[in-house]
Amino acid sequence: MFQGASALTLDSKGRMSVPTRYRDALQGQAEGRVTITKHPDGCLLLFPRPEWEVFRTKIAQLPMDAHWWRRIFLGNASDVEVDGAGRVLVSPELRVAASLEREVILLGMGSHFEIWDAQTYAAKEQAAMAQGMPDALKNFTF
Repeated sequence: MFQGASALTLDSKGRMSVPTRYRDALQGQAEGRVTITKHPDGCLLLFPRPEWEVFRTKIAQLPMDAHWWRRIFLGNASDVEVDGAGRVLVSPELRVAASLEREVILLGMGSHFEIWDAQTYAAKEQAAMAQGMPDALKNFTF
């Protein structure tokens, strides 16, 4: 299970260094193979390859009225290898889609990660907190 937030910097080629605490898990779970794709919230999703296979199967089985969602998730998927220095190359198309330039946030979301432009994430998080707690969490105990 991946969790936590990491503030990272993309290099001039669009590579992101995977934090050390995740490298061993990605190597063991996916042999360093990951898949990155778009998310409609304006971020990218990064899956270890085995988790991507599960997600891809679910998306491929969506009914016809969800064909645009298949296009968004599957049509934009990019298979990538973690290089010897622990970096992942984010394609130019995906960087543009998520407005990634330099400062990014890598969020562990359990089975996968989200990659956000740091300023976009901060603004969306602040907006979510300003709206108050959703009904689904009203009876949740901390």
